[in-house]
Amino acid sequence: MMKNKNLKIEINCQKGKRIDAEFSADPGIYETESIRIEMAETITDGCRLGKIQLKMKNESCRENFNLRMEKPIRVYLPTAERPEKITAMYMYNEWWTRPAFVTSFQEIPDLTQVAYFKYNDRFVCFIPMVGREFKTYMAGGTETEICLEMTAWLGGQKEIDEPLYLLTEAPTLTEAVHKAFVWLAEYKGIRMREERRIPEMFKFLGWCSWDAFYTEVSEEKIRQKADELMEKNVPVRWMIIDDGWLSVQDEKIYDFVPDKKKFPDGFKNMIEEIREKGDIRWFGVWHALGGYWGGILQGSDLALKESSYLYKTVNGKLIPSPQSGAGFYRDWYEGLSQEGIDFVKVDGQSAVPYYFENSLPVSEAARGMDQALESGGFYMDGAILNCMGMAMESILARPVSAISRNSDDFMPKKENGFAEHLLQNAYNAIYHNELYCCDWDMFWTKHEDSVKHSLLRAISGGPVYFSDKIGDTIPEVLKPLTYLDGRILMMERSARPTEDCIFSDPMENGVLKLHNVAAWGQTGRGGGIAAYNLTGQRQKYTFKPVDISDMDVADTYWVYDFFEKKSFVLGRNECYEGILDADGFAWFVMLPKNQTGTCLGLLDKYAGFMAVESILESDNMQTVVVRESGLLGWFSEREPQKVMVNSEDVTGKVQKQGDLYSISLPEAYSKTVLSIVWLS
Repeated sequence: MMKNKNLKIEINCQKGKRIDAEFSADPGIYETESIRIEMAETITDGCRLGKIQLKMKNESCRENFNLRMEKPIRVYLPTAERPEKITAMYMYNEWWTRPAFVTSFQEIPDLTQVAYFKYNDRFVCFIPMVGREFKTYMAGGTETEICLEMTAWLGGQKEIDEPLYLLTEAPTLTEAVHKAFVWLAEYKGIRMREERRIPEMFKFLGWCSWDAFYTEVSEEKIRQKADELMEKNVPVRWMIIDDGWLSVQDEKIYDFVPDKKKFPDGFKNMIEEIREKGDIRWFGVWHALGGYWGGILQGSDLALKESSYLYKTVNGKLIPSPQSGAGFYRDWYEGLSQEGIDFVKVDGQSAVPYYFENSLPVSEAARGMDQALESGGFYMDGAILNCMGMAMESILARPVSAISRNSDDFMPKKENGFAEHLLQNAYNAIYHNELYCCDWDMFWTKHEDSVKHSLLRAISGGPVYFSDKIGDTIPEVLKPLTYLDGRILMMERSARPTEDCIFSDPMENGVLKLHNVAAWGQTGRGGGIAAYNLTGQRQKYTFKPVDISDMDVADTYWVYDFFEKKSFVLGRNECYEGILDADGFAWFVMLPKNQTGTCLGLLDKYAGFMAVESILESDNMQTVVVRESGLLGWFSEREPQKVMVNSEDVTGKVQKQGDLYSISLPEAYSKTVLSIVWLS
């Protein structure tokens, strides 16, 4: 990627001084009396790593002009070849990224932290790097140059020895992204997604107080909501008490105990009584990374008690220390655990630059804060729901915690809020899923887009929770997401766009298609494609089974249209053509076509094929074990001679619609053995 010839660097110093350096020829060294810069690119494990070393001369007792805090370094990388298309994932606020679909380096937005390039013969994943102190962003470049901006959020430095960018190439974008993050995980000493343990509670359906009460949460309201869920037989197994429970003043926390007006007896009695009345097993609470949004209240008893674990920034905030803050979180979580709290949701994680600007380098501060948080999190068995933390210095700093929010908030009253929510989750997951089980946020079951949101959570591959107000929960919206015991049918990874959607804006140019896969039987893997029309106009769309590259390979597949209740067969490279009305959506389950029949599992679940635990097949008989009873379905081009459920002949109860057969059984937690016999 990098050509030292014609490479340009702008150095912005304190007190308004600027230095322009241009590398006229190899090797990549620029040197004057006052500054030395060396640029290099190395290749390791098929990844190209760009590096920068800079050293400014300082006088002992005279005025010096070292680096300023804001955008001290701007690098223009000349390129030999321009991509056909670019998708730039940029920070549109402090916490979240969203895509920009562009065709030139000039159009790349400021604060871009991952970019995908499409060339005629390959794909490239380009990642501005996070170093020991500095982080790098992409910004608008020139027709032939990529622009990179570096910052440490700390002024006055005179030396840099940091990575600048990482570049990977592959025949598919999925391979290029994966290669990049495997390298990054090793480089940063953190785990890939598959190496992170998902806490047990997040495998079950949950509820959060935020969109129900916002900061007006209280013991009485939590009890009322728990009662409603039990009365409606909604299998919620965990609850989050979100913002509003803490003892705060002027947006700063002054005590670890809950607000005495809202929770006069603390949490313990309330939690124990809710657990005794029903099946809600786990409780979590929310807090911000700094304790509360503004940190810890100076002069409070809490500040005095925890003083050895706190850091006072130059802008006057009192924050858990990146060096010793593990003690702060340990003391807090130990007390919460004694109150019956099992996990925490931690917001504001990418506020690190604004907490520590001109106090500590951003990368060092983020690394220290996340390590401190996760050290304290051992008191919660590592059960941390990371949130508002998609700045790359945060993404690459968490050693082991598994769950990370993947988008801005679900905003129930925002006009066209679903389209933006979907857009962020779909495109963020392309890279975020490499390291984390992605949380696609809560939703309302009583909402005009509730079914769209429900399907989106089903394919998200992450936690599923909702936030209805008291009395508003609609159980039917949640039923396709979980088993009877509340365990969610969690697909294998985050849903991601099909490759033909990655470089095209679905809000303008058609239908956004998302795909995912999950276990089917002992060793198989099925998949599905969800299609969403975000344009407001009727749209045509197509897909092929081969679009799901990690699904089991077969010559032909059964395809089930979940909402239309129709089935058909597609060859692996055969194209399905469909039409979606304005704001329409669809969900297609795909399973390899077996020799005799193909069991679809539970027809009333979005990913009901996951309920198929084992398949035993012979020439004229198939025996399937399904996790629980309900509406069971299977595909077959031959009509069965006999159908048995748990050794009972139920042939007369089987319903037929084309090649789809089904039988409705009373719901039960127990496994069901379905045996289908065909004529020889």
